[in-house]
Amino acid sequence: MVNYNGTLTGSHQLISINNRGFNYGDALFETLKVSHGVIFFWEDHYFRLMASMRILRMEIPMHFTMEYLQEQILETVQANGLQDRSVRVKLYVSRKEGGLYLPKTNDVDFMIVAAPLASDFYLLNDNAYHVDLYKDFYVSPGLLSTLKTNNKALHVVGSIYASENKLDNCLVLNTNKQVVEALNGNIFLVKDQVIKTPPLADGCLKGVMRKQLMEIIKQVPEYTLEEASISPFELQKADELFVTNVIVGIQPVSNYRKKAYNNQVAKNLLQKLQVKIRLLA
Repeated sequence: MVNYNGTLTGSHQLISINNRGFNYGDALFETLKVSHGVIFFWEDHYFRLMASMRILRMEIPMHFTMEYLQEQILETVQANGLQDRSVRVKLYVSRKEGGLYLPKTNDVDFMIVAAPLASDFYLLNDNAYHVDLYKDFYVSPGLLSTLKTNNKALHVVGSIYASENKLDNCLVLNTNKQVVEALNGNIFLVKDQVIKTPPLADGCLKGVMRKQLMEIIKQVPEYTLEEASISPFELQKADELFVTNVIVGIQPVSNYRKKAYNNQVAKNLLQKLQVKIRLLA
């Protein structure tokens, strides 16, 4: 069952050939984790979506309250019989049809889809996880790069590159040749007692899990959090490197080229994240 503008339907033929997300990438999305009726970090997702809609000059409907969209998400989960499972939910917002580059209206449509996840919890995956740099295309630093829009061509071809080269992920560079993120999440680098993550000004995604981890790290006295640019040369000197997103939580990187990392800090932060999740429930 798919939720299209508040109506639940079994039809998957909802988007026309004139859809602006399809034609121009004129769309935003939020990927959410919902577990047993609890939407993880819903407030952060909601306010990121509202801020992104304003940046793209979409008209925010009066009924697009946090409570309304939460209700729509949970109704979609229940309609798919997933209320007692952990679920990946995609909330998709696109500008209504009409116009070419210049839209005829700034009004929006929304769609919600749900699919089951294998695990209820954020688990530490300490299997081998190899990454390398993706250097065919670069992210442009700036506000648009921080949004979850439908423009993901770089991440698609980067994922194909990773698969062809038997990598688990790739790290993305901006036009200043700074490391900004992974293909599917934000990155954190650990060196001695400092944990670094790239600033939004470098062009990384304004990730919801990134925000949670930054809040947790600030409360751990033995570590210092820095939002600072990361040079590719720092990857070889780091003690740890990990990727974050709301579906997997924290994914430690085991190897970058010939460099091997440990995962002790990632393991410690994951335990603190689990505590935060239990408080949500």
